[in-house]
Order: sequence, then structure tokens, then C-alpha cells
Amino acid sequence: MIVPDANLLIYAYDSKSDLQPRARRWLEQILSGSDTVGLTWLSIGAFLRISTNLKLGRSQLPVVAATRLIDTWLARRVVRVLAPGDRHWTLFKEMLIVGQVQGPNTTDAQLAALTVEYGGVLHTADRDFARFPGLHWVNPLTES
Repeated sequence: MIVPDANLLIYAYDSKSDLQPRARRWLEQILSGSDTVGLTWLSIGAFLRISTNLKLGRSQLPVVAATRLIDTWLARRVVRVLAPGDRHWTLFKEMLIVGQVQGPNTTDAQLAALTVEYGGVLHTADRDFARFPGLHWVNPLTES
């Protein structure tokens, strides 16, 4: 299962980012592929928060356009929304403690816990995820 981090979703629609073409191709490829794509509400919320924020100086989206994009993602046959299960708190707590996480990075620990809980591979452009035990992750923008 592929679990996208919000940064890749954001890059895919940020025309001001040099990573946009690669991120857009990657997103279109996984959404059209056969592997399950596990979207989390954390990543969806972060996509909305950042991609619609006029103050960030990025290529922003109107809220209606951003929500339509999310609707199209969720309608794909390969997409599954990942919700915390019975093991979530145990995994989340381990990510926090072993990864020595605090403050704003607690969201990363929660995303890592969800990915491990579902046996997925996190796809992200953020190398900070290397700190989390048992998490498999790749940066699809640097792979050939």
C-alpha cells in the first residue's frame, strides 16, 4: 500500500514548485495504478490547509477546486481512507518516544504510525521520516 504524505500532494498542484511536474506524474501514476493508495485525513487536511492558503506565496487553489480534487482522489478504485485502528495509540506513542518527537512533528509521528499500522510504504519528500522505527518510506521524486 502506498501512503502519500501531504507534501507530495501539495507539490503536485503547486505550479511555483520545481517539483510540480514530477510530483504530478507520480500522483497520476499511483492513482491510475493497481496498488492500493491509502490516504489519511492528516494528509488531506494538510493539503487543504496549505494549498488554499493565500499567505504562503505558493500557487494556491480556491477551496472549491481543492475539494473537487480530493473528491476525484477518493473516487478512485485504488484509494482507501486510512483511519486509526486498535493498534494506533501503541504505534503512535512508540513513534513519538523512539523518534524523539515533539511539537509540530507529532503529525509526522501519527502519519508514520498509520502507515505502519496498515503495512504501507510512506511516499514523502521529507527525510525526517527516517527517525521512525519500523516505517518503510521512499521519496518517489528522487527515484529514476
